[in-house]
Amino acid sequence: MLRGRTAVAGAALAAGVVLGAAGCSSGGDGAGGGSAKAAEAPPPEIVPATGTQGVAPDQPVTVRAKSGRLTEVTVADAKGDKAAGALSADGRTWRTTWGLKPSTAYTVTAKGDADGRAVTATSSFTTLKPRKKLESGMSPLDGEKVGVGMPVQLLLSQPVATKEARAAVERSLEVRMSTPVEGAWNWISDREVDFRPRDYWPTGQKVRVVAHLAGVKVGDGVYGMKDRTLDFSVGERHITKVNANTHRATVTSGGSVVRTMKVSLGKPGDDSYSGTMIAQEKTPHMVMDSATTGDPGAYRTPTDWNVRLTYSGTFVHSAPWSVGSQGNANVSHGCVNAAPADAKWFYEFTNRGDIVQISGTTRKLRFGNGPTPWAKSWQDWLAGSALGKSVTGAKL
Repeated sequence: MLRGRTAVAGAALAAGVVLGAAGCSSGGDGAGGGSAKAAEAPPPEIVPATGTQGVAPDQPVTVRAKSGRLTEVTVADAKGDKAAGALSADGRTWRTTWGLKPSTAYTVTAKGDADGRAVTATSSFTTLKPRKKLESGMSPLDGEKVGVGMPVQLLLSQPVATKEARAAVERSLEVRMSTPVEGAWNWISDREVDFRPRDYWPTGQKVRVVAHLAGVKVGDGVYGMKDRTLDFSVGERHITKVNANTHRATVTSGGSVVRTMKVSLGKPGDDSYSGTMIAQEKTPHMVMDSATTGDPGAYRTPTDWNVRLTYSGTFVHSAPWSVGSQGNANVSHGCVNAAPADAKWFYEFTNRGDIVQISGTTRKLRFGNGPTPWAKSWQDWLAGSALGKSVTGAKL
C-alpha cells in the first residue's frame, strides 16, 4: 500500500563527480577533452536538499537521476535504521514508500551510473518536531494463537476525526497472510480502527500486520511517531451455539460437535444478548459485582472460569448455585451459567477470538460492546472504511 504524497520544496545538492583515470596520452587535446566530458555528468538530484530543517515527515524523499540510472539509494537515521523506498521502472527516480520519523536527522546517499561514469550525491536534513505525538497499541498480542473470529484492533492515542486523516492511517496499514483472503478496516471510534476478514479466518492462517504510522499526519501538527508490527496465528475453528430456549450450548471444533452443555441464561428483565460474539478475554477467578453495571447491591459473587463476551459484563462462567436450573430455565443476571466441570472445560478449550453465537433472547447485541466485528454485515462493515474498499492480504 503506497501513499500518494507531494514532494517538499527544496533545492538539489550539487555534489562533485568522482572519477578515477590514469594512463598516457600522446595528444594533450585528447586527455583534456576526456576530463571535460567526464565533468559534464551531473549528480543525482535529492529532495529535501542538504541542511533543510523542519521537513514534514509525511512528505517523501525523492532522488532523480539527471543522466543515466540510479544504482543505489539509502535514507538512514543516526542509528542506521533505513527508510524503505522504491525505484521507478526506468531506474531514474527513487522515492520513499512510507513516512519518516518526526524529530529525526536523516542522511541520503545516492549513487548512479551516467553512461558508464559513477556519480554520487548526499543530503542531510531533519524532520519537524510534532505538536502532538500519535502513539499506538495493537491486539491480539504478538505471537498469540487466536480464534477464527478475532479482529485486529489498532488503538490510537490521539483522535483521528477527519475522513482524510483516517484514509491516511488506513493507507499506512499493511496486512500479509499465509493464505490471502479479503478483509477490510472499520473505524470503531476516532481512536480505534479494526480489521476483520470477510468471512472467518481460515484455520492455520498466519497473519502479519505492519502499521507504518511513523510520519502519518492525523491533525494539525499531529504525527505518528513509530511503526508497529504484529504477528499472530489462527487456531481451530471453534464455534459455540447457545440457545436460550433449549438451555443448551453446543460446542464444535472444525465442524464436529465436541461437547454439549446444559446452561442457564438471563432471566426476564436481565436478558442475555443475542448475536454473534467472540471470546474477548479469559479470567480464571473474579468477583461479579452489579455495581459495574449500574445496579450496586444487587449481587457481588465470586466466580470461576470466566470467558468474557461483552464489555458490559456478559460471561460464560461456572455457576454451581444454578445447576438445578441449567438445562431447564433462565435464571442468571445475563451471563451464560454452566456447571463447574463444563465451565472449566470450556475455559481451557477456548481461545480469544473463538465464536459464540447466542439465540432465543429478546435483547440484541449492540455493535461496539467489546470487539464485535460480526455484529455487522459485510457491507455495513465495509462502509466503515475511510477508503471505502476491501483489502486482500498480500502473501506472507
